[in-house]
Amino acid sequence: MAADLNLEWVCSLPRSWTYGITRGGRVFFINEEAKSTTWLHPVTGEAVVTGHRRQSTDLPTGWEEAYTFEGARYYINHNERKVTCKHPVTGQPSQDNCIFVVNEQ
Repeated sequence: MAADLNLEWVCSLPRSWTYGITRGGRVFFINEEAKSTTWLHPVTGEAVVTGHRRQSTDLPTGWEEAYTFEGARYYINHNERKVTCKHPVTGQPSQDNCIFVVNEQ
């Protein structure tokens, strides 16, 4: 479950951590010491929902863009009650997902 946006998640960051926000409005966390990033808050282990994420306008009717708990992007086809990691128009997985291993079934 994702945490709502509030100042507590900023104040509770460990000393070597900062955060950033993508152009699409997703919050990510930066470990300056380890030179790594994550979608999950380093203390709570939850993603942060800003409410400002830009919705994709290039999806067909009945499709929705969503994110896993780990931060991987996927698409929901409500018409056929199916999910996929590939964009329904381009057929390509999101570049955001390059760090995830995808198992097609």
